[in-house]
Amino acid sequence: MKTQFLYTAIILTWVFFPLSCSKPETTPIPQAEPYTEQTVPEPVETPVPAVAKNTSGDEGLKLIEGTDCLTCHKIDSKLIGPSYQEVAAKYTDADLDMLAQKIIDGGKGNWGEIPMTPHTGLSKENARLMVKYILSLKK
Repeated sequence: MKTQFLYTAIILTWVFFPLSCSKPETTPIPQAEPYTEQTVPEPVETPVPAVAKNTSGDEGLKLIEGTDCLTCHKIDSKLIGPSYQEVAAKYTDADLDMLAQKIIDGGKGNWGEIPMTPHTGLSKENARLMVKYILSLKK
């Protein structure tokens, strides 16, 4: 019985193996495209808003951009909280320390009932730089 099975397996292999290997290749081999020189368009310079060019507040602006402040505030229009220009119009340089502490502690009531998130990990000096930038937006 084992011998008959072995002969059958050998015969089937001998008959079907050549058939499976003799199929013609149907998938063409991709050829490389000849190199063509392409021109690169000149970069378009995007104008920077005037408020971002403020050199005295660049560090403050970078700090603002590195936090979640822009989630609730925009420079020139109300979002969830007041715009930075509205804050600049309401306060003066004399309020610098109070506003810096307000950024750190958070709070509500000055601009409505929606609370401002506290930023307890922010240093007093960095909060002051942020406030200086905001106050520089006074029209």
